[in-house]
Amino acid sequence: MALAGLLRERGEDPVAVSADALQVYAGLETLTGVASPAERAALEHRFISFLPTDATFSVGQYSELAHAEIDGLLAERRRPIVVGGTGLYLRAALTDLDLRPPPAEGLRERWTSELEKHGPAALHATLAERAPWAAEEIEPNDRQRVVRALELLDQGELEPPEGPSQLWSDELRQPTLLTGLTMEREALYATIDARVEAMLALGVRDEVQRAHAAGASETARKALGFQELLAGDTERMKRRTRNYAKRQLTWMRRLAGVHLIDVTGRDPAAVAREILDCGAL
Repeated sequence: MALAGLLRERGEDPVAVSADALQVYAGLETLTGVASPAERAALEHRFISFLPTDATFSVGQYSELAHAEIDGLLAERRRPIVVGGTGLYLRAALTDLDLRPPPAEGLRERWTSELEKHGPAALHATLAERAPWAAEEIEPNDRQRVVRALELLDQGELEPPEGPSQLWSDELRQPTLLTGLTMEREALYATIDARVEAMLALGVRDEVQRAHAAGASETARKALGFQELLAGDTERMKRRTRNYAKRQLTWMRRLAGVHLIDVTGRDPAAVAREILDCGAL
């Protein structure tokens, strides 16, 4: 929001383009941290709250939508602020990824069952034995990526990479200033815990229960905290969110050309000015 204000002072017309895999769902706004109505009134947002919770959604679908949206905004001489969220979705918005096919029928169910029986570390060990090059790129507790890698391996779609991974290349579809916001670990974890408590005060349990009763899709149920809130385990929700934030930071630091900015204890306006100082826009 602060960055949008500075861009307007320069005569630009900014639009926020979400690169978050779960903010697409209407009805999970509190859980996924969607911009508030007041924030949306002050800055136009795209790709938030536009799907029912029983819909499935994929990075391939997002990539197609995001490319068209970003190209269209630039053609209108508007300034996209791509923000998120989900590392793979960010890369899908900014690059031309070679996306893998969906899993064959029953394959995901099989590996998800194995995950529930044995845990992510055991499945990661299986992946490391069968495809060590793939396991090296995935954290042992990253449930979703471990399962996806094993699916692709079973389908013959996972081969050792030839050259640098597309995820970490510096090839982008449009000239882009890429910045990553970091925070001291202790302050970050305290902020996460406080955010979970604030979400509880705003009625996030009821929100999740309504989505569950409405037949939320497998995709929607991947939102951090969805299963934990159904089970009434908010401490586990906090732990999972902290673990996810750690993986996000690891991912972000590997992005080619990223400008890292520590925001600990800083005013948003000062951070926004530093973003603009990182490079020409």
